[in-house]
Amino acid sequence: MKDLFKLFFAFFRIGLFTIGGGYAMLPLMEKEAVDKNHWVTKEEMLDIYTMSQCTPGVIAVNTATFIGRKEKGVIGAAFATLGVITPSLIIITLIATLFKNYYENPYVIKALVGVRCAVAALILTSTYRLVIKAVKSPIQIGILIGAFITVTFLGSSPVMVIIVAGLLGLFLFDARPKEVKQND
Repeated sequence: MKDLFKLFFAFFRIGLFTIGGGYAMLPLMEKEAVDKNHWVTKEEMLDIYTMSQCTPGVIAVNTATFIGRKEKGVIGAAFATLGVITPSLIIITLIATLFKNYYENPYVIKALVGVRCAVAALILTSTYRLVIKAVKSPIQIGILIGAFITVTFLGSSPVMVIIVAGLLGLFLFDARPKEVKQND
């Protein structure tokens, strides 16, 4: 039970102290799950990010769920998920009750402009770390650039780009362990 509460409170802290959504939470999740608690390796974390992005729902919730499940099964998934969403539920409830009175306040507006800049920096940091970890070969760089251009400038559906990238990966990359490749 102690381990379940550890999962809950680790993700509660992440949810409480991260503003800006799932991508802004990723660096904190990595520190907590990989560096501090050793629930997953860096490679597993990258796979979890990938699956969390491809799975319907919020990336932070999906990531917490996958880590919780890996650590303590279905009950661990529930505790990690509840941990990451509880702060948001509390904060959104408070904001909803107070927002009506303060949403036109110039100080609130100015504060939110500053917060948006910090959130953009957190998302950019997460993106940089993901690219450094995930993209290693010229083919992967080509897929990355092609996907970026296709979504950003051509307005293609991100879902279609993910499907095409997955199919490219299926046909272009060898998933066998290194020791099997060496014996060929």
